[in-house]
Amino acid sequence: MTDRISIIGAKLLVKNWGTLSNVTLDYRHKSGTVQRLEREVYDHGSAAAMLLHDPERDTVLLVRQFRLPPLLNGDAPDLLEVCAGLLDGEAPAIAAAREALEETGHEPKGVRHVCDIYACPGSLTEKVSLFIGAYDQGTLRHAGGGLEHEGEEIELVELDFSQALAMIRDGRIVDAKTIILLQHLALQRA
Repeated sequence: MTDRISIIGAKLLVKNWGTLSNVTLDYRHKSGTVQRLEREVYDHGSAAAMLLHDPERDTVLLVRQFRLPPLLNGDAPDLLEVCAGLLDGEAPAIAAAREALEETGHEPKGVRHVCDIYACPGSLTEKVSLFIGAYDQGTLRHAGGGLEHEGEEIELVELDFSQALAMIRDGRIVDAKTIILLQHLALQRA
């Protein structure tokens, strides 16, 4: 793969919604020493996420939904997040807009790309493309709430932008993509 890294092999551990593999690799350190490593890697595809912002009212539209991993970690399972979902073969901007429409009922306008991130590069292949889009009364197409056949039961939460920022500080917003997008918007305004 590179002069430093040689993939020796990969063993499929689980294939379900995504795939969990054990990858064996040789890693050449700067000293020249080669170390054989094994890493488990989970792949379920890449994703896109969008923060919806109403610049006239200075509000953001977030979603609250059940997430099993926080519950298993002893935390509250209903996270406040930006709209997000897997690419499903679409370009990131199209997937982000589709997810915003499915989850909030709003068809965003003025969509702009912020950055791409790996939220957990030590074990996940997922790259998330982050966007900000505008919403207002004119972008509303339906009630939102997600897709029932995908197991989604999504609550819409509209907040003043300053309130959303405060929720990062006090721990009510803990989702990485949401924090990045809210802080990006705050930096743009500074």
